[in-house]
Amino acid sequence: MANPLRLRAGALTTTAVLLTAVLAGCGGHAEDGDLTAQKLDWKDCPAPSEAEGGGGAPSPLPNGTMWQCATMKAPLDWDRPKGDTIGIALIRAEASGPASSRIGSLVFNFGGPGGSGVTALPSFGEDYTALRTRYDLVSFDPRGVGRSAPVECESDARLDAYFQQDATPDDSAERAELLQRTQQFNAACEKNSRKVLPHVRTTDAARDMELMRQVLGDRKLYYFGISYGTELGGVYAHLYPRNVGRAVLDGVVDPTQDPEQSALGQARGFQLALDNFAKDCTSKTTECPVGDTEQEVKDRIAKLLTDLEKKPITGIFPRRLTQTAATNGIAQSLYSKDFWEYLTEGLEEAYDGDGRTLMLLSDLMNGRSENGEYSNITAANIAINCSDEKPRYSTEYIQRKLPEFRAASPLFGHYLAWSMVGCTDWAVPGAADHPDVSAPGSAPILVVGNTGDPATPYEGAKKMVDALGKGVAVELTYKGQGHGAYDSKNRCVQSAVNGYLLDGKVPKAGTVCS
Repeated sequence: MANPLRLRAGALTTTAVLLTAVLAGCGGHAEDGDLTAQKLDWKDCPAPSEAEGGGGAPSPLPNGTMWQCATMKAPLDWDRPKGDTIGIALIRAEASGPASSRIGSLVFNFGGPGGSGVTALPSFGEDYTALRTRYDLVSFDPRGVGRSAPVECESDARLDAYFQQDATPDDSAERAELLQRTQQFNAACEKNSRKVLPHVRTTDAARDMELMRQVLGDRKLYYFGISYGTELGGVYAHLYPRNVGRAVLDGVVDPTQDPEQSALGQARGFQLALDNFAKDCTSKTTECPVGDTEQEVKDRIAKLLTDLEKKPITGIFPRRLTQTAATNGIAQSLYSKDFWEYLTEGLEEAYDGDGRTLMLLSDLMNGRSENGEYSNITAANIAINCSDEKPRYSTEYIQRKLPEFRAASPLFGHYLAWSMVGCTDWAVPGAADHPDVSAPGSAPILVVGNTGDPATPYEGAKKMVDALGKGVAVELTYKGQGHGAYDSKNRCVQSAVNGYLLDGKVPKAGTVCS
């Protein structure tokens, strides 16, 4: 079973408005062997592919600036740089300020792994208006994602069934079924994506970013990584410490954790977010419609999930809301405080037998559009994670760990423990227990941690600072809710980040925003 909680989820409006890139796939060849000399052919962006999530072409920015797309050639296999190439889909909005004040390109990765940067950047574009005064805003579909040689696994119909399956088995028969479906999914990935699967590790994507820096004409890489994007940024800094310009890591992945520790940390993080939701709902002057006390809110949610395991309710026709889909939908809504109203609405409806809102939230997490087509975010997420992560966990091992996970989160622990089975029989061996991000000699890197972050718990920020090495990283703390800090629009956070990226003003270590 994949671990969808590890995906970087955008807001409802963001996830629904998936935008575009240009066609890219396997099979080209580096004609002159010098890919750093290639020239990007920037054009208006077409409609996005199904793998990117579908939808219409990106709308211009408020001042009329058009989004432009291009394809960069990169080696399929970085160990054979003059062999076959793939296309890396790029998107940009040119800097709004005078050319004399332009710093270069600011490259974004919004996380996942598996998220399309080509669709995400236009969705968040207005949030970076200040940064665009001195930077071209640039993002990309990492290899294996969207239009960059996308990993393909199951059909849309089979994905519907995959996301409805019981992801919290209670007996040997259910465990066997979960394992069988996981193996079937992974076998489909190997069958349909055999050529690209060995080449989607984070180290491969980091090498693509180094090529991107050169092709974009920048002396240094200026970078903004969110969620998994912080891991990618850390790996880039490790490989190319002298080429780091200014880099921000927001919503920080703990680079010292193995997959089990990461899943356990997420269990604690999502439980904390649920506790904060319950506290917020019951502390308002108006009556909380999903419970009178914090504990009652959580108890009623737990009972709902138990009831759904026995008897699913009406969802989005013809599908019904299962326990797994409801858990996914609840998790999606905990990524941002802005989502809490949707969680309240979805729970109210579900208590009355209507599971459509929770199923919509689950669909957004899984990359399913209204017409029933899936982006490849889940396929890419599994492929990148399983290629990066060396450990493989047996069902017997997970069973032994269940008490620890349930103690970390009565609601999400069981689910997250069983997510560790996702790399069973994966076609490519995992690279390491955890990424190496040590970056001695790098320019200062700003690391931003959020105390209420469910997906990348706050403790990971300090671990990233330590792992990058002495004198490299500076930590900024945001006392808030949701995944990441800059997009919370907190003025203190944005002022610190903007001052660093625009003017090179490194915040004082230990700065706290609330």
